[in-house]
Amino acid sequence: MDSEQIKQKALSLGFHKVGIATIPDRQDNNQRLKTWLNQGYAADMAWMNNPKRQDIRQLMPEVESVICVALNYYTSEQYPQGKEFAKISRYARGRDYHRVLHKKLKKFSQWLQQQGEGIQARYYADTGPIQDKVWAQQAGIGWIAKNSNLITRNYGSWVFLGEILTNLTLTPDPPHTQHCGTCTRCLEACPTQAITQPFVVDANLCIAYHTIENRAETLPENISKKLNSWVAGCDICQEVCPWNQRFAQETDVAEFQPNPQNLAPKLSELAELSEEEWNQRFRGSALRRIKPQMWRRNAKANLEF
Repeated sequence: MDSEQIKQKALSLGFHKVGIATIPDRQDNNQRLKTWLNQGYAADMAWMNNPKRQDIRQLMPEVESVICVALNYYTSEQYPQGKEFAKISRYARGRDYHRVLHKKLKKFSQWLQQQGEGIQARYYADTGPIQDKVWAQQAGIGWIAKNSNLITRNYGSWVFLGEILTNLTLTPDPPHTQHCGTCTRCLEACPTQAITQPFVVDANLCIAYHTIENRAETLPENISKKLNSWVAGCDICQEVCPWNQRFAQETDVAEFQPNPQNLAPKLSELAELSEEEWNQRFRGSALRRIKPQMWRRNAKANLEF
């Protein structure tokens, strides 16, 4: 199977970037992951400790290559100004990215399997224990930045990542080189100092973690004090990144355009959000991961400080 033909098919399906990695010894990256986990930086995200994340062959024993794809999701609408409004991270303002990526990846996988007998393909998009940023860097799509996001030359870090694991032996792309240089803007801009050192993020201090993943009844006071209107994720470290300021470009994926009600919701309204309103407001949205009581908690925490 021709690697270039595979990459052209990915682009024809609407993916913005595609690259191929082979399955080398992942020991170096596994050690970094183990160190991060041992330091307790995963907070309550127990799924990060899944052993399959450290050995991709546990997901698919026959895997020989990983086809990595990226989809630009950037939309230019700015965050609301004024303390009465809530801020929602760009990635979640439109349609659920899982649905968009899965639809494309399913087509891609089916096409791949039709190219010859015995071809296996298994796809993921933030839905399995895969070090997606590590594989994307290995496949030449971009590099892992000091804020732990993956930066691409064409779109900055405003990209969703997906992977297809296959038993095909394909020609790999050269891994991407690192281009953060001496820049430390993301470390300096983080209001909670969640980026404890370059390339290391402590979820216990991360606004995105607390607003999306923390299921506790109340947020820690050191987080609540510094939310600065964020109720769903946080884009601060991406906004200050010079690569994003220079290369961000409007996506051509219509589904990622913001739902108008996600652009400037009022904190006071979210603080009283009912189950029924939540169900109606966030239908088909990645924001459903934030349950009604969490929306109320996040909004109230902003209103208190």
